[in-house]
Amino acid sequence: MPDPAVSGVPVRVAVDGVDGAGKTVFADELAATLQTMGREVVRVSIDGFHAVEARRHARGRLSPEGFWLDSYDYAAFERHVLAPFAPGGSRIYRSAVHDVDTDAVLDTAEQTAPDECVLVVDGIFLHRDELRAMWDFSLFLDVDFATALARMVHRDGASPDGQDPRNRRYSEGQQLYLAACHPADRASMVIDNNDFSQPVIRRRL
Repeated sequence: MPDPAVSGVPVRVAVDGVDGAGKTVFADELAATLQTMGREVVRVSIDGFHAVEARRHARGRLSPEGFWLDSYDYAAFERHVLAPFAPGGSRIYRSAVHDVDTDAVLDTAEQTAPDECVLVVDGIFLHRDELRAMWDFSLFLDVDFATALARMVHRDGASPDGQDPRNRRYSEGQQLYLAACHPADRASMVIDNNDFSQPVIRRRL
């Protein structure tokens, strides 16, 4: 991972993976480790940049294509997060613009990040074509879909039936992403995260 203390500009790090891969926990632990090393860290989740419900469900509430193509407002994410942390960026960012639970558009306060910081972003679909070149370092957490579903059942109360249409929206939508973008090939590092207690580096560039 590049060192912002050397470059003098922020380092943008993505933690990608399917739903249930353990992205939030991993990103939080990564941020904490970096802080113990003396790095300034900014934590953002792409889940603060969901598209409004009418757009997310325009193809149908159970559409895998809609989940893959319409879940997030990438223009807002780039404007409020990625561009400010880019070389020459303003460093003035917003951590969220939408509450997915209430469908409310948020007017969160702007914050200013230091030049020598690490931006750690967690979320799905972070190696999409329009995002892939914006990361200075990226990780893909690789887990099998059965493990991911079991975690979603525990975390969200999801149905344990993999053929439930609500589950198929997520799994098939993410399979569309995997087929279109091959995130494990695009990532700087691939980590097998099937066992939370023992993540294993599978590949690094």
